[in-house]
Amino acid sequence: MAEPQVEFLTIAEQGRLIQEGALSPLELTQRYLDRIDQLDGKLHAFNTVLRDQALAAAERAEQEIASGRYRGPLHGIPIAVKDQMDLAEAPNTGGSRVYRDNLATGDATIVARLKEAGAVFLGTLATHEFHMGTTQRFLTETPRNPWGLDRTPGGSSAGSASSVAAGLCSGSLGGDTGGSIRGPASFCGLTGLRPSWSLLSRHGIFSLAWSMDTAGPMARSAEDVAIMLQAMAGYDYKDPTTAPGPVPDFLGELDGSIQGLRVGVLEQMMDDSIEGSAKEAADQAVQVLKEQGARVEHVSIPILKETRHVHTAVVDAEAASYHRKALRGRYQDFDYNTRVRLMVGAALPAGLHTLALRAKALVGQSVIDLFDKVDIVVGATNRGPAPVIPRPEIIQSKAEAADRLWSATRGGGATTAFSMAGASAISIPCGYTPEGLPLGFHLAARPMDDARLLRVCHAFQQATAWHTRHPDL
Repeated sequence: MAEPQVEFLTIAEQGRLIQEGALSPLELTQRYLDRIDQLDGKLHAFNTVLRDQALAAAERAEQEIASGRYRGPLHGIPIAVKDQMDLAEAPNTGGSRVYRDNLATGDATIVARLKEAGAVFLGTLATHEFHMGTTQRFLTETPRNPWGLDRTPGGSSAGSASSVAAGLCSGSLGGDTGGSIRGPASFCGLTGLRPSWSLLSRHGIFSLAWSMDTAGPMARSAEDVAIMLQAMAGYDYKDPTTAPGPVPDFLGELDGSIQGLRVGVLEQMMDDSIEGSAKEAADQAVQVLKEQGARVEHVSIPILKETRHVHTAVVDAEAASYHRKALRGRYQDFDYNTRVRLMVGAALPAGLHTLALRAKALVGQSVIDLFDKVDIVVGATNRGPAPVIPRPEIIQSKAEAADRLWSATRGGGATTAFSMAGASAISIPCGYTPEGLPLGFHLAARPMDDARLLRVCHAFQQATAWHTRHPDL
């Protein structure tokens, strides 16, 4: 029989109970489906719920485990995916009415690998349209944050964060171009990893910006993220950008020491733009790492202040190219903000886009150069806690339009820089505001150093309890 709060146990804890026979995959799946029925009418985290398929998969997992064919820590664990990835028998809409009838006939590579590990898929999760982050009218309803229903769960992986935080699934998959896993993880009190670019296959996944996109896991702990990453990572011939070679032992390296680790506190993620509670929580998180033996110094990347301009020129132009045919044929079916951004991207001169790509390379190299001095770079993930969902207002002037455009990405400027470097980056819970809203701590490592990054996060979470909290729904 399941414990009363089994839905908020970590994947690792649930997996141990399932392996011991103390928890039934079928019962756990049913419990999550019941919670989706009870709570998602307020949260709007799911776009599609695959009830019958999930129960059938859970029953198969239960029978396999009972017959001695236990596959590992994901066997029988219910998860869900951002509505960006092919999940057989489910629509892959990219959060858009343009692709409402786009039914996936097979699985994205990372979905197939999770299924092979025994995971049970509950359905697809809400996202901003084509993951651009400024959607006014969502495919269903506006996703809500379970820590405060008047607040945003962040974007674009909105449903991916809200669902796990609310105890509607054990873990989820999100997508991150400039911060779309890390931002929602911070706002919802989760651990969310943007893996190194090329570590995970992107086959079967809707693109935003081909040169920066990656999928990644969102869960309640660094250990859970490592479990999911272990199952998904590795070369895929269907995606020639994936890195060849052996997959690191992410789980095996979790329990190593961080004694002597060089930690750089990034000035641009700890400056005066960070609200008091967020900066204080990040400062305290740095102190925890120092107490565990890390050596701390302050570092700076001055060029980061220009990142938001580079991000817009690269991402919007690449997105416009990807959606060009649909934009020409079904313009009015796009959300207003999406089509305006895509039209701007389509109108950017090739010379300007080329300059933006050169600037992106410069920003990325500036980040990578920093890892010659330190092992891990840290700071506050966001300026503060999740903001209240704004009411759409008509823009009255050119100046206001420019301010809206730049402010949309200003908060994620630093997180975007790590995306431009192809680095491994993560947000973990590090505290709460006096009102009880989660705050995130951002950590990053050089490309393909994901194992060390997860080891640091696991060490932090062994010494703190921020990641064990969940909203009272």
